[in-house]
Amino acid sequence: MTKHEIIPCDRCGTSIECKANSYSKCQCSVVQLTINEVQYISENYEGCMCAKCLLELQVEYREMMGIGG
Repeated sequence: MTKHEIIPCDRCGTSIECKANSYSKCQCSVVQLTINEVQYISENYEGCMCAKCLLELQVEYREMMGIGG
């Protein structure tokens, strides 16, 4: 039995282990988002996402804003 809930990524549907109660150990914590990036993502998605999707959305936002990476 897993300690944390297994949920689908809100963007791609991949199963991820959500560790919201232990955020620093969650796979999504490796993605460091600015407040503007968080706002951009939250305008389009409500649930948890895998780190891969968060990174892709971060790149998408930065490209849209003309920010070099």
